[in-house]
Amino acid sequence: MSLAAASLAPSADGKERPTDRAFMRQALALGERHLGLTAPNPSVGAIIVDERGSRPLILARAVTAPGGRPHAEALAFEGLKERARGASLFVTLEPCAHHGRTPPCADAAIAAGIARVVCGVEDPDPRIAGKGLAKLRHAGIEVVAGVLEPECRNLHGGHFMRVSQGRPYVHLKLAMTADGFASDATRTPLRITGTIADAQTQLMRARSDAIMVGVGTVLADDPKLTCRLPGLETRSPIRVILDTHLRTPPNSTFAASARVAPSVIITSEGASRDCEAHLAAKGVIVFRVREDAHGRVDLNEALRRLGANGVTIVMCEGGPFLAEELAKADLVDEFVSISSSQALGRPGLPALGNSLREAISRDFAAVGEPLCFGEDRFTRYVRVRPCSPAS
Repeated sequence: MSLAAASLAPSADGKERPTDRAFMRQALALGERHLGLTAPNPSVGAIIVDERGSRPLILARAVTAPGGRPHAEALAFEGLKERARGASLFVTLEPCAHHGRTPPCADAAIAAGIARVVCGVEDPDPRIAGKGLAKLRHAGIEVVAGVLEPECRNLHGGHFMRVSQGRPYVHLKLAMTADGFASDATRTPLRITGTIADAQTQLMRARSDAIMVGVGTVLADDPKLTCRLPGLETRSPIRVILDTHLRTPPNSTFAASARVAPSVIITSEGASRDCEAHLAAKGVIVFRVREDAHGRVDLNEALRRLGANGVTIVMCEGGPFLAEELAKADLVDEFVSISSSQALGRPGLPALGNSLREAISRDFAAVGEPLCFGEDRFTRYVRVRPCSPAS
């Protein structure tokens, strides 16, 4: 049945039912599975439920496919045929209403005969922005919007940020000793966290589109910047280095593995062309952006460049200096502190700079209670005050 053939009058929004939140939580769990795999599209969870009997019956579950297509709703409808008619669709993000590489999911729901759509959050994409739900209502489908909206908005934070600000969602992670240091006074890197916490960090990498560090981290540690959890090696994110003067050595682990793992260096417009040629020969992609007032890569422009290339979630593991610069630029959206049970016991480099500390107290709120992974404690903070508009 097409929209033009629908004879029903536009429906009014329905009321939330006692089971709606339980099904939406399942849809959220599905969406979380493909975080880091679907950019530039959001990782949406969808469930189709027959609610007409004495007990609800789940007919299908789906999540946006790797690469962003097919969408979750289209995958959920596959193979159901007439079984979907009269059923309910639970979806974490508003079904799309525009023709892209695939037909609109709102049209697919109408054609399938869905009777009720429970949606977590409206899509801010101007091509959709309420049009999908309006199309469903016009077809006489009962719509319930805003079920577990904060959780759905958090799941799709990267999509929301890229659409509204033109940049990825920035997820900052810092590890520190029990007395708050990231290294000793000589800036020598420390082994701060244990193996269980390290595995959790690897999982965070797998759920990001990109991992970002500064060139100082590369020169000090020569890191791999990959996901090394057994079974998730293929989910390593794009590796990004902020390197104003192109100091990344062509023989670094990063450059040497650039043809295996997607690797980007963001540098200044005046950086050496010879250095760029040596790195490009290894397979490194080099983006050039303007410098800020301090002669460093402009962080706003760097992030917008990543957003323009489809990146929606960036995990920053660049240490205290980069963390402080991101906080000064009002570019941190989520912060995870990992505190060791062991103290340094002597002067060192503080993990939290003044700007980041002030931002956390002013703009962020802790999510739940701290989680313990081995002897290390994870505390998650999310932004509650809107970030500054992109400049």
